[in-house]
Amino acid sequence: MSAVPDPHIGRLSTLMLARAPELGAAMADLICSEIAAYRDGTMIAKAEVCDTCVANLTFVFDALAGDSAADTSVAERTGTSRAVAGVPLPAVMTAYRMGFRYMWEQAVAAARADGIPTESILEAAARVYLAQDTFTEAMSNGYREQVTTRLLEQEEERSALLEALLFNRITDTHNLWDAAHLLRLPTSGPFVVVAAELPEIGKLVLPAIENKLAARDIRSAWRLLSDVQVGIVHLRVAEALGTLVEVLRQAARTRVGISPPFPELVDTGEGLRLARLAVAEKPPADSLVTVFDDTPLAVAAVSAPEAMTRLRSAVLGQVDALPAGERAILFDTFRAWLQADGSANDTASSIFCHPNTVRHRLRRIEELTGRSLSRPRDIAELCLAFEVQERLP
Repeated sequence: MSAVPDPHIGRLSTLMLARAPELGAAMADLICSEIAAYRDGTMIAKAEVCDTCVANLTFVFDALAGDSAADTSVAERTGTSRAVAGVPLPAVMTAYRMGFRYMWEQAVAAARADGIPTESILEAAARVYLAQDTFTEAMSNGYREQVTTRLLEQEEERSALLEALLFNRITDTHNLWDAAHLLRLPTSGPFVVVAAELPEIGKLVLPAIENKLAARDIRSAWRLLSDVQVGIVHLRVAEALGTLVEVLRQAARTRVGISPPFPELVDTGEGLRLARLAVAEKPPADSLVTVFDDTPLAVAAVSAPEAMTRLRSAVLGQVDALPAGERAILFDTFRAWLQADGSANDTASSIFCHPNTVRHRLRRIEELTGRSLSRPRDIAELCLAFEVQERLP
């Protein structure tokens, strides 16, 4: 701005301010007829658009002739209100460009009709364009701040709803549907719960996992608890479980457990319990990710880790005292014997040795454990002890 106020620009400002209500209404008509988001008045009423146009025009031309900067609070409020109403930001930006162009066209016409010199018109143009940039930036800042605030509120709501699902605080069908909608999940499964062990409280171990899964067309919602990062994952197709495991294997830096699939969100609490049990299992040699095995022996082996560890020690204590190589041979032989349904011949074929060698190793297990493979109760204890050996660290 020049040091001495231009009286011609002051005159133009006065002319435009006198017509502010008329020009604001015409500007609103133009915006509502040309921009789809404003056309039917469902997002923003035409009267509100008109009020905004009059306010913007008034603030611009009120400051045009003076040295003070234009008050941008009206633009910030406009951005906020449009964000609350759900008007897309590109539509609001287009409305601002259209409004300022109309404003300037009317100003030029008024200046020429009043005989205002060209130099003063050019100076006014520079100021109006500067005001356009200033107002548009203020509006977009207000819009983005409101969107950010709403996103944070939604994340807090999603987090609270997810926690309620995980701890069985939502059982009513209507509320479950509302929860699914806010969590951006389908209302019916199959679902799984994923639990990832935290190395320290409050530290994410699977950052951006929701986006990584979304990129593979898998929808999920995640929550940070005190000891695990938890997610409810929707398996849209049968192959989705394999894709989920693949993504988690690439991302995992700590142990991760996956529950068995379940059909309804109301079962999420049980899914969390089983996912936690999977975390407690000994992970596969080539991965940190464990999918819970819901066979009866597997469930029994991990359901009460302390008790099961004591049982394993009581049954396999003398086996544990053997050298690692010999111990591994006995474990492998017993596992193969179970898979062969107790057939020494089939066991021998699967581990490439003579049937008599299998029988010798099985007798060795009987001697060391004090259990007989001919008594069902003893076999049950051995099976459970070996299952614990397989699954618990």
